[in-house]
Amino acid sequence: MLILGLNMFHADASAALVQDGEVVFAISEERLNRIKHYAGFPTLAIKACLDFVGAKITDIDHVAIGQDSDANLAKKVQYALANPAKILNLIRLRQRKQPMRDLRTLLAKALDVDPKTLRFEQHHVEHHIAHIASAYYCSPWDKAAGFSYDGSGDFVSTMMASCQGNQIEVLDRVFLPDSLGSFYTMICEFIGYQQYGDEGKVMGLAPYGKDTLCHKLAEVIGLRNGSFNLDHSFFKALGSNQGMQVLPDGTVRLARHFSNRMVKAFGDPREPHTELTQREMDLAYAMQRRFEDVLFHMLNQLHRRVPSEELAMAGGCALNSVANGKIFTRTPFRRSWIQPAAGDEGLAIGAALHTFHAALNQPRRFAMKNSYLGPEFSDARIESALNRAKLRYRKLEREPLLDFVAQNIAAGKIVGWFQGRLEWGPRALGNRSILAHPGLPEMKEVLNARIKQREWFRPFAPSILEERQPEYFEHDHPSPFMLHVYKIRPEKRAQLSAVNHVDNTGRLQSVSRDENPLYYELIRTFERKTGIPVLLNTSFNENEPIVCQPEEAIDCFKRTRMDALAIGPYLTLKTEK
Repeated sequence: MLILGLNMFHADASAALVQDGEVVFAISEERLNRIKHYAGFPTLAIKACLDFVGAKITDIDHVAIGQDSDANLAKKVQYALANPAKILNLIRLRQRKQPMRDLRTLLAKALDVDPKTLRFEQHHVEHHIAHIASAYYCSPWDKAAGFSYDGSGDFVSTMMASCQGNQIEVLDRVFLPDSLGSFYTMICEFIGYQQYGDEGKVMGLAPYGKDTLCHKLAEVIGLRNGSFNLDHSFFKALGSNQGMQVLPDGTVRLARHFSNRMVKAFGDPREPHTELTQREMDLAYAMQRRFEDVLFHMLNQLHRRVPSEELAMAGGCALNSVANGKIFTRTPFRRSWIQPAAGDEGLAIGAALHTFHAALNQPRRFAMKNSYLGPEFSDARIESALNRAKLRYRKLEREPLLDFVAQNIAAGKIVGWFQGRLEWGPRALGNRSILAHPGLPEMKEVLNARIKQREWFRPFAPSILEERQPEYFEHDHPSPFMLHVYKIRPEKRAQLSAVNHVDNTGRLQSVSRDENPLYYELIRTFERKTGIPVLLNTSFNENEPIVCQPEEAIDCFKRTRMDALAIGPYLTLKTEK
């Protein structure tokens, strides 16, 4: 049985393929069309899914979409009746989602087939149910608490659930306009970070702040009965775009979230790209702290209703790795499984798996052990790309390649590392990575100056051998998808100076031999040369989506000041023209 899962006409459009209950391929459209957070129809991603298994769209049995415009209709009507001026906005929102109802025509046109030959059954899965499904059904557990939270989806911002066997039982929803994600986005916009996806940047700014505005910001979002509510006077009214606008080219533009009351309370908003002041840092600090207070208030309420030690979590806010790292100290949960594509690209997997298990009542037989679900490329394809780029290169066996790369990193060189299948989700996890020495104090500045061009306050991440994690970090819960931030032990901070953030934390990736044997062996080889079982790992890109194909990696290598590129078994150096 083949099930195609889709996230379409929504930020981070994507496609995933489930074959007989197992996720065999998944990719976001941005990795293929190179438009960051693309929000149109994922034509290229669908083609990539089909190509991977050698199938045609006519072979697909079911298509599942992680969005259902009929969900929560009563709440939408209730909101409209209470706010008559917004009825037109809600009608426009519903009209914007109409293309999803004619999926056969969309697919037939995109793939150049006769609509009459398409035999699939179509399924719509509510946004947050699909999010929870993307975590729970990929976890190794047959029972867990389920939690999803983001800006909005199908008029809901947060969902709590009890997950058992094949079923996800929804316990509670937080409806718009209350949204913890919108709260975070609004503050980010106010301090000058106005692009879709900038929230992760501001999370890195927060530790530079002081506790001067926490009490004042608590007026914006309050706690109540295991949930929360916004003071809506600080926000612009909910519009037909629910906080963002999808432009004709598929790019995403955020609508202004903050109202004039924010200006009266906190002063003029910062203009993008102007100097950061202590006020912005203090606002970021207060925002992150209040975000965590609300999150743990809800998670503790969820645990009271579902007294499990296991938490399956997804939604865009689940990318807040700082909060994730505190779950085990501020709630009774002891294990978390967070979908690596926790944002909306993960809806494709969640919708497909929910269809397989909940709608079709098929037994569970899959657990996601790694995130390497995208395309990989043959040696012949890589060699051809190197030749076209007129680069000199050497082909090495596995051990000499590992030794050469580890030796170069140990010597302070910056190496592009392109291996195996592309990662699923926003993090580079050792297959599309730029690697460097984690213990050179100047390495962060060098990387930013030569390649990444990132804000000065954003930290780089450590990849550590899984079994060595407790020696270096103050928590031993694995973080295979780089979704937890933990304190670095005091005696190890000098060894990890390039990845030790200002608050002595690191957003780590724990690497096991089973999940990524080659990357694991590279870190081990580096440890033998330096005594440090850690590499600095940042995504292989330069202000663009993470590279997918060999040509993109080679182009990034050529236009930046990387020292070496290890691409498949091939090695090329900057000095070799």
